[in-house]
Amino acid sequence: MDSIGLLRSMLLIRTFENVFARRRDHGFQLLSSGEEAVAVGLCAALTAEDQLLTSGRSIGFALARGLDPGLVMAELLGKSAGPCRGKGGRGHLAQPSAGFFGAHAVVGGNLTIAAGVALATQLQGRATTVVCVFGDGACGSGALHETLNFAALWRLPLVLVCNNNQYSVSTPRSQALAPQLLSDLAKPFGIPSATIDGTDVVVVRDAVKDFGDRARSGQGPSFLECVSYRFASHSTATRETRGVEEISALKQHCPILRHIARLQAEGILTADVLACLESEVEDAVARAGSFADAAPYPERSEVLSDVM
Repeated sequence: MDSIGLLRSMLLIRTFENVFARRRDHGFQLLSSGEEAVAVGLCAALTAEDQLLTSGRSIGFALARGLDPGLVMAELLGKSAGPCRGKGGRGHLAQPSAGFFGAHAVVGGNLTIAAGVALATQLQGRATTVVCVFGDGACGSGALHETLNFAALWRLPLVLVCNNNQYSVSTPRSQALAPQLLSDLAKPFGIPSATIDGTDVVVVRDAVKDFGDRARSGQGPSFLECVSYRFASHSTATRETRGVEEISALKQHCPILRHIARLQAEGILTADVLACLESEVEDAVARAGSFADAAPYPERSEVLSDVM
């Protein structure tokens, strides 16, 4: 994906979530305004054969992975046209055929599953990688340490990506986790790790590419911490506990504005091109909304199907 493509993908996520959040029927959602560079940079580094697992904050990653916005919107609204026929919603959105193995609503619940997916690809002899994204809150879970242990022992083709937006709901990361760098958690297991600026989409893309190439070549797992900033409250149903000044300061780290400034400085992006991109994504989101609104809800006869 070229530099303009990276910008378009970030604009699509921001526009999609903003439009969706204005709907009265949006339901309980976790949005990712301010964190778009992590989703887009990460997905830009993946091949079509790779698999991605995310936390419950999945909308941005699903769109960045290439899922159709209309299908994603339908799933979020509980419509049968969604990839999971409206039964997965945001917390369990999945489309493995598109390289999106799925979201997991339980904090840290995707970690051991990702290890299993990576083990399966290894046993099948496939030169692919599995990427698992989780928040800083999951770094306090035992599942992370279990996953690091087995990934190291079995040299699994697994890239663990911590999207550190620095808050577990309303608890600052500094009050919940002792390590200075969350990437240091991988060191006792001999797993290569790095902490990077999660607001720079190019930096994220290049770091994930390096670790992904390493995994595909059989060199084992890695751990990447992306430091990002969440502009909105934890969820659409969560009271904001941060002050106006803090939120205003966070928004100075907007990944979209940062990438726009880079492209303009390089002479790649003009005002006309930017306007066209914005119009293009607005049309795409409008079409997604129309598609989802027209889609039917699942039939009552399906209530017990696909239920484990």
